[in-house]
Amino acid sequence: MVHLTTTPTIEGKRITAYRGIVAGEAVLGANIFKDMFAGIRDLVGGRSGSYEKELRKARQYALDELAEQATELGANAVVGIDIDYEVLGEKNGMLMVSASGTAVVVE
Repeated sequence: MVHLTTTPTIEGKRITAYRGIVAGEAVLGANIFKDMFAGIRDLVGGRSGSYEKELRKARQYALDELAEQATELGANAVVGIDIDYEVLGEKNGMLMVSASGTAVVVE
């Protein structure tokens, strides 16, 4: 298991080696029917559960890719993780989540 944290260290653990910067990205397309429903929900002041679900899914894909790259470098943790969200494509029809951090070995 790879420990993932946004902090520069892991409390109670000592960083013994730095393996390099790792990154993970996920790009998901938004379904037109979900878009229409989300617009209606936003209009009446409700939360858009479909967008929230897609955001969670994209974030998890990006973090999974980040952890996989760290493992390939021989790391057992990633510190200083930064997560960014971006809307892409014509009519903002795609969502990109990117995560980056430093792969390290902790003991």
